[in-house]
Amino acid sequence: MDSSVYMAYDYPLLGAFWTMMWIFLWVLWIFLLFRIITDIFRDDTMSGWAKAGWLVFAIVLPFLGVFVYVLARGKGMGRRETEQARAKQQAFDTYVRETARGTGTPSEIEELAQLSEIRAKGDISDEEFRRVKEKILH
Repeated sequence: MDSSVYMAYDYPLLGAFWTMMWIFLWVLWIFLLFRIITDIFRDDTMSGWAKAGWLVFAIVLPFLGVFVYVLARGKGMGRRETEQARAKQQAFDTYVRETARGTGTPSEIEELAQLSEIRAKGDISDEEFRRVKEKILH
Protein backbone atom coordinates (compact mmCIF):
# COMPACT_ATOMS: atom_id res chain seq x y z
CA MET A 1 0.00 0.00 0.00
CA ASP A 2 2.26 2.63 -1.24
CA SER A 3 -0.35 4.83 -2.89
CA SER A 4 0.22 8.54 -2.68
CA VAL A 5 -2.51 10.99 -1.88
CA TYR A 6 -2.26 14.16 -3.90
CA MET A 7 -3.45 17.39 -2.38
CA ALA A 8 -4.53 20.49 -4.23
CA TYR A 9 -1.30 22.21 -3.28
CA ASP A 10 0.64 19.58 -5.20
CA TYR A 11 -0.54 21.41 -8.31
CA PRO A 12 0.44 25.12 -8.38
CA LEU A 13 -2.62 26.24 -10.36
CA LEU A 14 -5.05 24.55 -7.95
CA GLY A 15 -3.12 26.00 -5.01
CA ALA A 16 -3.55 29.50 -6.44
CA PHE A 17 -7.24 28.82 -7.04
CA TRP A 18 -7.81 27.66 -3.44
CA THR A 19 -5.90 30.63 -2.05
CA MET A 20 -7.94 33.07 -4.15
CA MET A 21 -11.18 31.36 -3.15
CA TRP A 22 -10.39 31.58 0.58
CA ILE A 23 -9.34 35.23 0.27
CA PHE A 24 -12.56 36.00 -1.61
CA LEU A 25 -14.70 34.26 1.01
CA TRP A 26 -12.85 36.03 3.82
CA VAL A 27 -13.36 39.48 2.22
CA LEU A 28 -17.01 38.63 1.56
CA TRP A 29 -17.45 37.68 5.22
CA ILE A 30 -15.80 40.94 6.36
CA PHE A 31 -18.22 42.97 4.21
CA LEU A 32 -21.14 40.99 5.60
CA LEU A 33 -19.94 41.57 9.16
CA PHE A 34 -19.77 45.35 8.65
CA ARG A 35 -23.16 45.35 6.95
CA ILE A 36 -24.66 43.48 9.88
CA ILE A 37 -23.10 45.88 12.40
CA THR A 38 -24.54 48.79 10.40
CA ASP A 39 -27.94 47.10 10.34
CA ILE A 40 -27.86 46.53 14.09
CA PHE A 41 -27.37 50.25 14.70
CA ARG A 42 -29.91 51.23 12.02
CA ASP A 43 -32.78 49.16 13.44
CA ASP A 44 -35.00 51.40 15.57
CA THR A 45 -37.25 48.55 16.70
CA MET A 46 -34.54 46.86 18.79
CA SER A 47 -33.81 47.96 22.32
CA GLY A 48 -30.34 48.97 23.40
CA TRP A 49 -29.83 45.66 25.20
CA ALA A 50 -30.80 43.69 22.10
CA LYS A 51 -28.37 45.71 20.01
CA ALA A 52 -25.62 45.15 22.57
CA GLY A 53 -26.38 41.43 22.64
CA TRP A 54 -26.22 41.06 18.86
CA LEU A 55 -22.99 43.07 18.75
CA VAL A 56 -21.34 40.95 21.42
CA PHE A 57 -22.53 37.79 19.67
CA ALA A 58 -21.17 39.00 16.30
CA ILE A 59 -17.83 40.05 17.80
CA VAL A 60 -17.18 37.21 20.26
CA LEU A 61 -18.33 34.39 17.96
CA PRO A 62 -17.95 36.12 14.59
CA PHE A 63 -18.78 33.36 12.12
CA LEU A 64 -21.64 31.93 14.13
CA GLY A 65 -22.92 35.40 15.08
CA VAL A 66 -23.02 36.57 11.47
CA PHE A 67 -24.78 33.45 10.20
CA VAL A 68 -27.33 33.40 13.02
CA TYR A 69 -28.07 37.11 12.49
CA VAL A 70 -28.59 36.59 8.76
CA LEU A 71 -30.92 33.66 9.43
CA ALA A 72 -32.86 35.40 12.19
CA ARG A 73 -33.07 38.95 10.85
CA GLY A 74 -31.93 38.77 7.23
CA LYS A 75 -35.33 39.53 5.71
CA GLY A 76 -35.60 42.78 7.67
CA MET A 77 -32.12 43.90 6.56
CA GLY A 78 -33.30 44.47 3.02
CA ARG A 79 -36.44 46.27 4.15
CA ARG A 80 -34.48 48.60 6.42
CA GLU A 81 -31.95 49.29 3.65
CA THR A 82 -34.79 50.15 1.25
CA GLU A 83 -36.48 52.42 3.79
CA GLN A 84 -33.23 54.29 4.43
CA ALA A 85 -32.56 54.72 0.70
CA ARG A 86 -36.12 55.96 0.17
CA ALA A 87 -35.80 58.44 3.07
CA LYS A 88 -32.48 59.75 1.71
CA GLN A 89 -33.98 60.17 -1.77
CA GLN A 90 -37.00 61.98 -0.35
CA ALA A 91 -34.78 64.31 1.69
CA PHE A 92 -32.66 65.03 -1.38
CA ASP A 93 -35.75 65.75 -3.51
CA THR A 94 -37.13 68.09 -0.85
CA TYR A 95 -33.79 69.90 -0.63
CA VAL A 96 -33.61 70.33 -4.40
CA ARG A 97 -37.20 71.65 -4.58
CA GLU A 98 -36.64 74.13 -1.76
CA THR A 99 -33.33 75.29 -3.18
CA ALA A 100 -34.72 75.72 -6.69
CA ARG A 101 -37.78 77.56 -5.43
CA GLY A 102 -35.86 79.89 -3.11
CA THR A 103 -33.13 81.16 -5.44
CA GLY A 104 -34.78 80.79 -8.82
CA THR A 105 -36.00 83.55 -11.10
CA PRO A 106 -39.56 84.77 -10.61
CA SER A 107 -42.22 83.02 -12.62
CA GLU A 108 -44.02 84.62 -15.55
CA ILE A 109 -47.07 85.27 -13.41
CA GLU A 110 -45.01 87.10 -10.78
CA GLU A 111 -43.26 89.17 -13.43
CA LEU A 112 -46.56 90.12 -15.06
CA ALA A 113 -48.05 91.07 -11.68
CA GLN A 114 -45.08 93.32 -10.93
CA LEU A 115 -45.28 94.82 -14.41
CA SER A 116 -48.99 95.49 -13.94
CA GLU A 117 -48.30 97.25 -10.63
CA ILE A 118 -45.66 99.44 -12.30
CA ARG A 119 -48.15 100.36 -15.06
CA ALA A 120 -50.86 101.08 -12.47
CA LYS A 121 -48.50 103.53 -10.74
CA GLY A 122 -47.99 105.27 -14.05
CA ASP A 123 -44.24 104.60 -14.27
CA ILE A 124 -44.52 102.98 -17.72
CA SER A 125 -46.85 103.61 -20.65
CA ASP A 126 -49.31 101.11 -22.12
CA GLU A 127 -47.01 100.63 -25.13
CA GLU A 128 -44.00 99.79 -22.89
CA PHE A 129 -46.21 97.44 -20.88
CA ARG A 130 -47.32 95.62 -24.03
CA ARG A 131 -43.71 95.21 -25.31
CA VAL A 132 -42.37 93.90 -22.00
CA LYS A 133 -45.40 91.61 -21.64
CA GLU A 134 -44.71 90.07 -25.05
CA LYS A 135 -41.05 89.65 -24.09
CA ILE A 136 -41.99 87.83 -20.88
CA LEU A 137 -44.48 85.52 -22.59
CA HIS A 138 -42.12 84.55 -25.40
